Amino acid sequence: MNKRHYQKLIHEGNYVAEVDIELIETDTGWSPCLSMDDAYKLDDVRAALRCGDLRTAARLARVFSLTPVAV
Repeated sequence: MNKRHYQKLIHEGNYVAEVDIELIETDTGWSPCLSMDDAYKLDDVRAALRCGDLRTAARLARVFSLTPVAV
């Protein structure tokens, strides 16, 4: 069983959060997978961004604001 670090991007509204998680690679056919803690962390960040709770999202991930570019 190997673990490797991965950065998952979550996009909600005008924000993007970069969440650090670990992918677990095994010899089974269900690889790679997440730990339950990392799955809950992704859900918590997504819910915080949907509610506009940037403080909670920033505690769990790096949060970026998206700005439209006028052409």
